[in-house]
Amino acid sequence: MQTLFKILLTIVSITIIFIVGMGAGYALNTYLADNQPSEAKADNFSIYWETWNRVEQQFYGEIPSEPATTYGAIKGALATLHDPYTVFIEPEPAAAEKAHLEGQFGGIGAYVRVNEFGQISLDPMRDRPAANAGMQEGDILVAVDGQSILGERPADAEPDSPIPAGMSVDEVVSLIRGEIGTQVILTVERQGEQLDLTVERAIIETPSATWNMLDEDPTIGYIRLSSFTERSNEELNDAFTELSEQGAEKYIFDLRGNGGGLLETAIDVASQFLSEGLVLIEDRKNDGERTYEVRSGGKALSEEVVLLIDGGTASASEIVAGALKDYDRATLIGEKSFGKGSVQLIYELSDASRLHVTVAKWFTPLRNKIDGEGLQPDIEILFTEEDHAEGRDPQLIRAIEFLQNGE
Repeated sequence: MQTLFKILLTIVSITIIFIVGMGAGYALNTYLADNQPSEAKADNFSIYWETWNRVEQQFYGEIPSEPATTYGAIKGALATLHDPYTVFIEPEPAAAEKAHLEGQFGGIGAYVRVNEFGQISLDPMRDRPAANAGMQEGDILVAVDGQSILGERPADAEPDSPIPAGMSVDEVVSLIRGEIGTQVILTVERQGEQLDLTVERAIIETPSATWNMLDEDPTIGYIRLSSFTERSNEELNDAFTELSEQGAEKYIFDLRGNGGGLLETAIDVASQFLSEGLVLIEDRKNDGERTYEVRSGGKALSEEVVLLIDGGTASASEIVAGALKDYDRATLIGEKSFGKGSVQLIYELSDASRLHVTVAKWFTPLRNKIDGEGLQPDIEILFTEEDHAEGRDPQLIRAIEFLQNGE
């Protein structure tokens, strides 16, 4: 059961760190803006200025800066489309999203998570700047460059109880990240003492895949993919190479909590398990249907595979799971997937903000609809709060049993 606890901890850490509001089968586009609106659009937009001029003249309170009002107007216009995936992302979170999808960013090389007391806990990556500066697993973050990240102790708490963080994980990560080569001073608490650690920021490649052989069975290799980034397929190649050298004859491929990522990566990942056929069918409003075929070079074309899914398995993850299910290439175990079957184009705008636009719906190779419906597992196994509290993973246990017994 030691492996189960390792995997559970990995799932918790990666989920907290790497979720950035994804969930799309993204395609990247360069955007060249035509900034000249038509006369009709300019006339219609005059009502906006008529309204806003009145607000600026009469509003009793502080008027936001121009970027904030412009961004607000854009978001309001997009809301009329009633599509949760067509969204505008302001420059700072857009930069974080871009770094995530590229699989690297400027940072210190540490996982950031919230512990049971509401504190921000740090776990350094091996041989990365944070570890080299002396950070240890479980260090509690107190301040960044002298700025406290602590909140207030609840009124009903014991006087000596831990003080929870007053900032979210995203806010803390934003403070820690910065220009490559610059330094950040982290004040951490360790065994009741506070220490200042000076860490130089560097390019940090964020792994999307983790893998290991299972202690429970030396013939089963376990691979977890947390997102679909530009580096994911390369990481999977390494995973299959290492696991096969260690004796893996069967695989458990874990896509639980994987909210998606890049469409091209999803095709590559599905092609790791398929030798021919389609990965998905895409239907665009003006261009009709387009099919995406399996690519050559897969490294797990004949081994038995169990694929783990749950309600957090979405979009690009569902593309892979749907294709493997249609071709009877994998047995799906877990809970029904999220049900996001649309593709977004990402447009890089002139101020470094980003626009996601839903341009297509996609279907599995057998034309099964995913959007709004999700994928049903072949074997449904729930993962309850009690299971989590007790460090038990019934879905993984069932996957191991299936590969061992064939049922």
